[in-house]
Amino acid sequence: MYATFWSLVPPLVAIVLALITKEVYSSLFIGIVTAALFIANFNVASAYTTMFNDGFIAALSDASHVGILIFLIILGTIVVLMNKAGGSAAYGKWAQEKIKTRKGTLLATFTLGVLIFVDDYFNCLTVGSVMRPVTDKHKISRAKLAYLIDATAAPICMIAPISSWAAAVAGVVEGTDGLALFISAIPYNLYSLLTIAAIILISCLDIDFGLMKKHEDNAKNGDLFTSGKQVATDASMEAVSDKGKVIDLVFPVITLIICCIIGMIYTGGFFEGENFINAFANCDASLGLPMGSAAALLIILVFYLVRRVLPFSVCMDAFPEGFKAMISPVLILSFAWTLSKLTGMLGAAEFVSGIFEGSAAGLTGMLPAIVFLVAIFLAFSTGTSWGTFGILLPIVVEINLPGSLLIITIAACLAGAVCGDHCSPISDTTIMASAGAQCDHINHVSTQLPYALLVAAVSFVGYCFAGFIQNAWIILLISLALLVGVLLVLRHFSDIPESGTAN
Repeated sequence: MYATFWSLVPPLVAIVLALITKEVYSSLFIGIVTAALFIANFNVASAYTTMFNDGFIAALSDASHVGILIFLIILGTIVVLMNKAGGSAAYGKWAQEKIKTRKGTLLATFTLGVLIFVDDYFNCLTVGSVMRPVTDKHKISRAKLAYLIDATAAPICMIAPISSWAAAVAGVVEGTDGLALFISAIPYNLYSLLTIAAIILISCLDIDFGLMKKHEDNAKNGDLFTSGKQVATDASMEAVSDKGKVIDLVFPVITLIICCIIGMIYTGGFFEGENFINAFANCDASLGLPMGSAAALLIILVFYLVRRVLPFSVCMDAFPEGFKAMISPVLILSFAWTLSKLTGMLGAAEFVSGIFEGSAAGLTGMLPAIVFLVAIFLAFSTGTSWGTFGILLPIVVEINLPGSLLIITIAACLAGAVCGDHCSPISDTTIMASAGAQCDHINHVSTQLPYALLVAAVSFVGYCFAGFIQNAWIILLISLALLVGVLLVLRHFSDIPESGTAN
């Protein structure tokens, strides 16, 4: 089964089961068991050993995965501290005074997501914890909040030269200036740019369609969850103090951003003489982010103690509470990483790469569109955008395309990786967005999918033109006009059916 279609069956099993059963833990576990049985040629004893030794233990002993888990737990602790100090409550009161409408709340959520461009994990959890009380007040569904978080986090990181994503892309392109290629590809990263445009249009024009419309209609009537199953809310994640000020939220967030940037450039050799751009390009995000967030946590603790907003004992209680708050995303990530590890052992990457290399030779004009589709499929199946461009980018660079077409094809690869990541229920970013919004994970996936597929379809058309026109401004204008037209048509038809009959 190695490097055949069967190598993609385990993640597809997990994805299909998750969408059918609306239960992510058992679906991922069945996918893991399927992969282990395939690897062991259905020898049950060998499969059981493989599942733990090459699966769970290998995935959880991976240095980059451990770094991300530490980062998540520290973020959870910081969020608990901000809430206990009353920073989130103070910001919520300020936002409620300044933001009077649903439209303003949607745009404020999007704007905060844009400002936190360093890392998508940090983005998802911070935006969710800060904006959740405000969106709840204005009766915005948790599914819509999760979409806003998810649709802002990865796309903004993918078009920001200073982000963990830029560093990851630069690190997988060997023999050339990876960061320069990343920056050159930004104008052609249609999915990321059009997703951001779609958020603005959807928020300003009050456009909802598909299952999201049902969630939004129900939210306007007071039901923020629709599924009838409210996501368990850890009391430690809620604001408990009324003596905090906005500075008790703003200072920790700014400190966290600055410390994470410093941590990332430190791992890239900035303090050993390397310039800022190269240090960021060569950084180790899985090491820099936990180092930076740990330093930020110490500074935030001192800040709260000096201001006497929180006593020392309460600050210490935030550590186990922050860990508990992150248990759900940590569990899902652990399952997803294990499934990805076993899928890799089955040769899924080699299978997709082989198909791609075999069909790319005579299709230069359509290559960006083909790469876009391949990247979507691979990211959707494996749940990782970083793994997707890590596999495909070296292949794209080696095809020896002319300058402009190379940049467009690289952009298509990155855009497809983000798109597949958005659509996949086993994606870590999708999981983090659900956690940040405290939204049922399957609700988030099912409501976001039509929006992501719409932008993907428009982006695909754009890449069909891009391979021949090779002008970023023309392609962007064509794609944006198409997106606006489709959204206006959807708005028209979504307003025709019975209004006010949500249930």
